Amino acid sequence: MEIKIINKSNNPLPSFATVGSAGMDLYAFLETSISIAPFQRVLIPTGLHIELPIGYEAQIRMRSSWAFKRGLIIPNAPATIDADYRGEIKVMLANISQEAQHIHSGDRMAQLVIARYEQVSWLEVQVLSETDRGTGGFGSTGNKTIA
Repeated sequence: MEIKIINKSNNPLPSFATVGSAGMDLYAFLETSISIAPFQRVLIPTGLHIELPIGYEAQIRMRSSWAFKRGLIIPNAPATIDADYRGEIKVMLANISQEAQHIHSGDRMAQLVIARYEQVSWLEVQVLSETDRGTGGFGSTGNKTIA
């Protein structure tokens, strides 16, 4: 599938690092490097605009190395880019480490995953079908002692 993209940055287009990669690398596009203080949130531009077909979304996810080594996260991960959005893709980063983190133009900061979705309509009912799991919630599968 081909997706239309405008690249206003001097960075490469998002691409897969390996044959088995699900996400494509997104690069920071900054006039000057920035510093993210502990517990601060910032929007990092990419210079990219995309035109997704209806029925698809783009998900922005954190690079695991940045999350683990630097304490940078995407607070609303995965962030969703809807098929009808034409604005610049920006990545919201939050620093949950104890020290300032520096972002430079060209840094691979996040991953972009293209995913299919379906819109649904709701059928309001009074009763749902029974399952073995029932109402078991967080941590309940495979553990019969958790309520």
